[in-house]
Amino acid sequence: MPRRKPFSNKQKKKQLQVKREKKRGENGSSHSSRNASVERGPGRDRQSDTSDSETTDIRRINHQPGTRDSRYDPNRFRLHFEKESKEEVEKRKKIAMEKILKPVAEKELEIDMTQIYPEEKGLDFPRRPPWHYSMQREELLRKEEKSFLEYLEALHSKNPPGTLSHFEHNLETWRQLWRVIEMSDVILLIVDIRHPVLQFPPALYHYITGELKKYIILVLNKVDLCPAPLVLAWKHYLTKQFPHLHCVCFTSHPGQPYSTLLQKKRIRKKAGCNRAGGPFHIMRACQEITEGRVDLSSWEKKIQRDAVAVGTEGDQADDGSESVLMEHHSDVAMEMNSLTQELYKDGVLTLGCIGFPNVGKSSVLNSLVGRKVVSVSRTPGHTKYFQTYYLTPTVKLCDCPGLVFPSQVDKQLQILAGIYPVSQLQEPYSSVGYLCERINFQSVLKLTHPDHSPETPQDPKTQDWTAWDVCEAWAERRGYKTAKAARNDVYRAANSLLRLAIDGRLCLCLRPPGYTQSKDEWESHPDLAEIIALQGRKEEEDEPGDREDDEGESSSELEEDNDRDADDDEDADGDDEDDTVKADRKGLTLNMFSVLGENECA
Repeated sequence: MPRRKPFSNKQKKKQLQVKREKKRGENGSSHSSRNASVERGPGRDRQSDTSDSETTDIRRINHQPGTRDSRYDPNRFRLHFEKESKEEVEKRKKIAMEKILKPVAEKELEIDMTQIYPEEKGLDFPRRPPWHYSMQREELLRKEEKSFLEYLEALHSKNPPGTLSHFEHNLETWRQLWRVIEMSDVILLIVDIRHPVLQFPPALYHYITGELKKYIILVLNKVDLCPAPLVLAWKHYLTKQFPHLHCVCFTSHPGQPYSTLLQKKRIRKKAGCNRAGGPFHIMRACQEITEGRVDLSSWEKKIQRDAVAVGTEGDQADDGSESVLMEHHSDVAMEMNSLTQELYKDGVLTLGCIGFPNVGKSSVLNSLVGRKVVSVSRTPGHTKYFQTYYLTPTVKLCDCPGLVFPSQVDKQLQILAGIYPVSQLQEPYSSVGYLCERINFQSVLKLTHPDHSPETPQDPKTQDWTAWDVCEAWAERRGYKTAKAARNDVYRAANSLLRLAIDGRLCLCLRPPGYTQSKDEWESHPDLAEIIALQGRKEEEDEPGDREDDEGESSSELEEDNDRDADDDEDADGDDEDDTVKADRKGLTLNMFSVLGENECA
């Protein structure tokens, strides 16, 4: 028998990658139908989705495991962004270690639509090329791929390298957007109220309202995370900029702000989907648009019935008493969709839910249905395939995977908006620095400077902080240590801070132009009471951006450890501590001889 050769872990990983690629090929994933936009040359072999090879200029992120008997490819709509060079990553990391953080002026928090989407830069989105029913499926796919590549070339010709932010390079996701827009009568464009101009491309608005002659309802989601005057200011700004826009406010968690920085997540999730604030406003907007051409009385009765159920019985578990009809659409049905311009066909209103990743599309859909029909995750790109849901016999919802439009926003701000999975960031420190310069991080996080000496009193006003110092101090406070050397795990601490920002516990809210000067007017606006009622809080309550930890919470590290974010348990970098370190943080005493299995008296 021949002697076995050594087989390294690196070789084993490469072998598994090849096996996964073969399985994808057997499941019908061909060059012409899947991710063809990634290939930049005719002779290039298709790269493995799990590969981080330096030879490709596209980084595929958010890999999701699938099952062999699954009818859907869970990675079909995974995010495809341009890959940054190692030089760019190392440069940002060096700046984060050396640059002193200085608070920015309130005026710099104001952001205009033209700053993100300048008209002269041609920041359009790819359009579906013309087609007809006599075309073959393969011919249509090739035509779409050619059109998409031409779009990318035109976009890069007007924007030099490094000026564009992350945007979607996965043609499959753009195809879903085309199908949803074609199928829908009214578009629900969902944005995060903390930074709505980042997620509202003007080109999409002009295309839907101008060329297609359809209506858009802009859903300002997560209004519970933003001060009420700021919510009102954003609503008026967007309505003024886009006159044909129907703007409504929405929250899936009214009256449930985080009371502490490290509050348990399950406390926030106690309330059922029926408690959401905003479905009635969406229904009213649809009534104004349809003008009686669709009978929406069943939808109105459903909202009233759900409100009565919550008021009488409180939080209820999903008992499945009211079924929801779901439809899966095959590739052929989606690709050869009807070209008819008939609205409200068969007396049914079709609402298409689109938006950027992590704006809460799935939460809005669950809230409209009244119970959980779509899984929700903080990870961008969690929605894996196209589905439709019949809310009532006359109202149908279409859910589209989240995608990122090209813009010129700072990539650090994009990361804080949650479009990029935090666990797969190559360099999170610059985003932490961007965040700390715009919030009062010292009073919220209550950190001790890494260079602070116990003999000298700490003066936050005189100490200079870098982004690296903040991450190191947070790692020290939370007890994040590396497995081998037990040093402060700065990378894990940076990821933890970014997750807190995405969740809204460290709340960074951008402002519309002129908000600083007219802040007093918005705080006394007559429509302010309606926003406060929708948020479910009282006027005297603290706003999310001003919340701080309780003294009891900040003094109890044991409570913080029990309240650790769920994502820390999912990521590999969060599970590198041995039992000895964890037990030491909890104040327990272990006999190291018994742990090692040795005799203490030997």
